[in-house]
Amino acid sequence: MTDVLRRGRASLAFSFLVQGVAFALLVTRIPAIQNRYGVSDALLPVFLAAVPILAGIGSVTTERLVRRVPPSRVLRWSQPVVLLALLGVGAGRDMTVLAVSLAAFGLAVGALDASMNMLGVSLQRAYGRSIMLSFHAAYSLGGIVGASLAWVGAHWQLALWVLYLPVVLVLLPAALVGSRWFVDGDGTGGGAAGVAGTGAGGAGGSPGPGGTVAFRMLLPLCLVMTVAYIGDSTVSNWSAKYLQDVLGSSEQMATVPYNVYMVTTLLGRTLGDFGVRRFGAVAVVRAGALVAAGGFAVVAGAPGAWVGMLGFTLLGLGLCVLVPQTFAAAGRLFPGASDAAVARLNVFNYVGFLIGSPLVGALGDVWSYRGAMLVPMVLVLVTLVYARSFAPRPDRYGGGHERPHTADVGRGSNGL
Repeated sequence: MTDVLRRGRASLAFSFLVQGVAFALLVTRIPAIQNRYGVSDALLPVFLAAVPILAGIGSVTTERLVRRVPPSRVLRWSQPVVLLALLGVGAGRDMTVLAVSLAAFGLAVGALDASMNMLGVSLQRAYGRSIMLSFHAAYSLGGIVGASLAWVGAHWQLALWVLYLPVVLVLLPAALVGSRWFVDGDGTGGGAAGVAGTGAGGAGGSPGPGGTVAFRMLLPLCLVMTVAYIGDSTVSNWSAKYLQDVLGSSEQMATVPYNVYMVTTLLGRTLGDFGVRRFGAVAVVRAGALVAAGGFAVVAGAPGAWVGMLGFTLLGLGLCVLVPQTFAAAGRLFPGASDAAVARLNVFNYVGFLIGSPLVGALGDVWSYRGAMLVPMVLVLVTLVYARSFAPRPDRYGGGHERPHTADVGRGSNGL
């Protein structure tokens, strides 16, 4: 494997890590943001819902944008916008500043998520073996770092801008420097190089058969992406409340499940690529769905907090493989139009996020929170129905499980 691809993989993994840090610093400090700006409980859901909606718009816009510019360029300039928008949230005092900063954050996050996964899919194609989970493992690591920094800020009662400014000052220039080594799949080169001849029909973003992405073929993956994020948002939004209000844990212990979930997500993604190479994507996705469903069942039936913690641990190990493998499957399904497929699929990331939290909350209010946990359990089992959509095509890389792959690497001259 060439040094160009190795540098491209490392620089992209760093971008995933930076995004994990930024997102965690935002979502874990929502109470502090609410207090800083005086956002009422009635208005807060509007602000929170606006971010994923705008992110979906950003993802759709990116699909059109990458027809003219390489995904690496979109990623190179959307990541600084995310970091500066985060700083704007922490430094402002007026409600207008908050609205503008969150709008910029949402739009840039959509572009960032789409372009990162486009580059991940094309790099995996160039490697000829599963590496997609490793990028999302970097995101999980970033989430742990960001959540830990947020804890430090809360513990020492730091102003938001005092917490955010050093992070932005360190990560923004590092991300810009790292972007020099991004590797596109179309031979244009994001920084130092591009990868040519990596898919049927050439470029990762060029038109596939028929020149379009057939939504009917993409739909099963869209459903899997949605239910995966319904499960993820259930953990992130309701795990603390569930442990404290339903299972009777202390307030301090109620903060632990999400951290455990992130750690087990990191562990599962770190090891997941080896599982795909050994057993194939279909087997790994099926196992992940079954483990996640088992986790929800344990949470719903837990007699106490420690058993509930076990359930959230299983959820992290199960859900962590679904999203990266869904992006990878879209790249295999549309090898000549993978950028468009990834951008459209990425929208259902935000659809799941928007559905998950209100769904569990509404069911918990009208029924019970134990019963509400059974709904994402059933939904994640839908993945088993569509698991064959993750199978590699015989004329694509990974036929069988994996096969050696040689990429032609051409040098470019793009810089910052």
